Amino acid sequence: MEAVAGAPNVVLTGFMGTGKTVVGRALAAVLGREFVDTDECLVEAHGPIPDIFAAAGEDGFRALERAVAEELAARADLVIATGGGMLTWAAARDVLAATGRIFCLTAEPETIVARVVADGVDERPLLAGADPEQRIFELLAARADAYRKFEAVPTDGRAVAEIVADITARLAA
Repeated sequence: MEAVAGAPNVVLTGFMGTGKTVVGRALAAVLGREFVDTDECLVEAHGPIPDIFAAAGEDGFRALERAVAEELAARADLVIATGGGMLTWAAARDVLAATGRIFCLTAEPETIVARVVADGVDERPLLAGADPEQRIFELLAARADAYRKFEAVPTDGRAVAEIVADITARLAA
């Protein structure tokens, strides 16, 4: 991928419920950058995520994510929050890594369960079924190797401002 004029993007990945969108918005404000949520891009272009999964399956959804990654990687000066599984796929991961620095927001499984259950699981197709909590543990285990490829930023017991300060300090180092 060609170099893009401007500052490299800052990309936040991690499992659902780790705070990617909330932290991303706050980080963008501090850095004076545009914030982009890949899930919001997909919903705007293709409709609700559960509908995309129903019509295209997970592979179709991941192909759409890859296209969004390519569009965003062609830009600079962004703070990008990805869907939780987006960067577990090499095609999307490689294109965003080429023009940005990737941080993985983390949280303990129990924290994730509490956050996701509090937000509701209806809009999360990967948690459909009788036991969403068990599914969270299964997905975390399945994605662990992919998430370890990125700089980990813990979110357990930390205020958004503290997480943002952590990331900005790393960017400045």
